[in-house]
Amino acid sequence: MLVRSGVSKIRLVDFDYVTLSSLNRHATAGLTDVGIPKVKCIERTLKQISRWVEVDARIEIWRKDEGSDLLEGADWVIDAIDNITTKVDLLKYCHDHQIKVFSSMGAGAKCDPTRIQISDISSTIYDPLARSVRRRLRLQGVSSGIPVVYSTEVPGDVKLLPLPEDEFQKGPVKELGVFDDFRVRILPVLGPLPSIFGLHVATFILCELAGKPILNPLPIKNRKKLYERLLRDLLHRESKLIGEIINKLPIDEDDVALIFEDVNRGRSVIPPHNVPSRPVLVRWDITKPLTIDNCVVMEYAEAEKHSKECGTLDEPLKRPEVIWGNDVLHVVDRRAEELRRERKWVM
Repeated sequence: MLVRSGVSKIRLVDFDYVTLSSLNRHATAGLTDVGIPKVKCIERTLKQISRWVEVDARIEIWRKDEGSDLLEGADWVIDAIDNITTKVDLLKYCHDHQIKVFSSMGAGAKCDPTRIQISDISSTIYDPLARSVRRRLRLQGVSSGIPVVYSTEVPGDVKLLPLPEDEFQKGPVKELGVFDDFRVRILPVLGPLPSIFGLHVATFILCELAGKPILNPLPIKNRKKLYERLLRDLLHRESKLIGEIINKLPIDEDDVALIFEDVNRGRSVIPPHNVPSRPVLVRWDITKPLTIDNCVVMEYAEAEKHSKECGTLDEPLKRPEVIWGNDVLHVVDRRAEELRRERKWVM
């Protein structure tokens, strides 16, 4: 779409080759292209679209040690790297050298196109890859200023596809990878999703190049103040539970958003699962540490009852399933399992 819209110079950088497993999402490759470098397939198609386009196709991988070579002269850099370490290195390099960069988060294991949106990296919610990238950038002093496209959909019961048993018999599996730090197994991708991500990226950059930038992308949900209040209240409740003042919890606002919106769907864990007028987060099982899978949403009155009847760490009273019943316990356990699957997926 960039070339169709008038972009006349484009540099393609990718070390990868077309495979059978990637044909479901390649607009420029077919069966006869399997085994051909991806950048060559794209170059061929772009030159069929435009006679004047200059395509610089590089069958290479970007590394921060030689970062300037592949980025020289770029007005915009589009990051669509799968490997999180290289991805963060590229974003950090562009930020430090004031090179405009747009980053695409993961489309793998997603299927809901209505959850795709553009935002600053600092405003991303729910997406596990975006969360990992954001946290690593923050540790390196980059907290905002990078536009991204991502999905707020939490992956369901999807895993990396297994390797055939005979591949393990041939020797160390890591030797099958193109590079040591790139995964070998395949993450399932629904064909249309990467294209939708790409259209978001192209549209954002074209508007910026045309002098009509999208200045304030509208997030699907912007409940930062709610998450801040939920986190403060949880901190207060944890202090009472422990019996001493604590200043920091093992979960943050991102975790609060995940727990409230996607895990509990913005509803109380207690039947009939109403939308709380005064939502509260509480530790479900006080005998276990506070984690994102041991934290639930309740109405304020329900949370007060839960805290009172469960007791404190020094004087535990009732088990939560005794208070609320086994049906609620099954709901909590099922959602905890969903979160465990989500964490395995991240990287």
